[in-house]
Amino acid sequence: MKKICDCSTKYPILMVHGMGFRDRKFLCYWGRIPKILRQRGASVFFGNQDANASIEFNGAVLKNSLKKCLAESGADKVNIIAHSKGGAESRFLASSLGMSRHIASITTISTPHNGSSTMDKIMKLPTPIMKAGSLIFDVFMAISGDSKPDTYRCLEQLTTSFMSGFNRKNPDVEGIYYQSFAFAMKNPFSDILMAVPFIAVKLMDGRSDGFLTAEEVSWGNFRGIYTGTGRRGISHLDEVDMRRMRLSRKEPRNKNEISDITQFYAEIVSELKGMGL
Repeated sequence: MKKICDCSTKYPILMVHGMGFRDRKFLCYWGRIPKILRQRGASVFFGNQDANASIEFNGAVLKNSLKKCLAESGADKVNIIAHSKGGAESRFLASSLGMSRHIASITTISTPHNGSSTMDKIMKLPTPIMKAGSLIFDVFMAISGDSKPDTYRCLEQLTTSFMSGFNRKNPDVEGIYYQSFAFAMKNPFSDILMAVPFIAVKLMDGRSDGFLTAEEVSWGNFRGIYTGTGRRGISHLDEVDMRRMRLSRKEPRNKNEISDITQFYAEIVSELKGMGL
């Protein structure tokens, strides 16, 4: 039976998206998740950063979003929940932009804290080809609303070498609770949109959500690998409810199985409330 979670945290929730999409009112990056959290008592705000801008540029945007969140909510801190590259931007916000005193917790969902070894291999492709492809994405992202798209730089910032340096420059801040989660697809058919990258990552690095392995996303209090109750597992897109529907009708058999991603987020926020955050 689904547990009804109390999500009325002391501090508001600031949701920070990853690459490729923007926060939109009628096509939300996070699917049904914000609505469910609000129904259960949470105060939810969004990062509103660019889809394909650098960590540094998006960090500055997040700083403004955080200030706006504090002004509108009257709170002095926020709980950040970030997906993918948004987690690195959130850590940059805390460690390098002087906003740590306003952050109670940072929860990251499949963030490449340790870089992606698959991206290391992709970035070895001829630079002119990579930059030409990135420029095409930049044009599309500019039309979509990005103010400073830089897809090539984004890809560079997903490599293991970049994140190694990033981690040295952006250590965890005392007083902020950091936790991370990993996810896994069960087979290439779990998510047809992630089938090709899933196969590539599996051949090179092993079990993943179609993009990142558990070793690559582990940071702070690592909570383990989560997957679905059915045959699909959970892909990098499923993690943010891209399909706006349950993953499976089967009920979870253990704490690391999920049938509906909205319930997973509700339980995370309920835990933060239980911690006094």
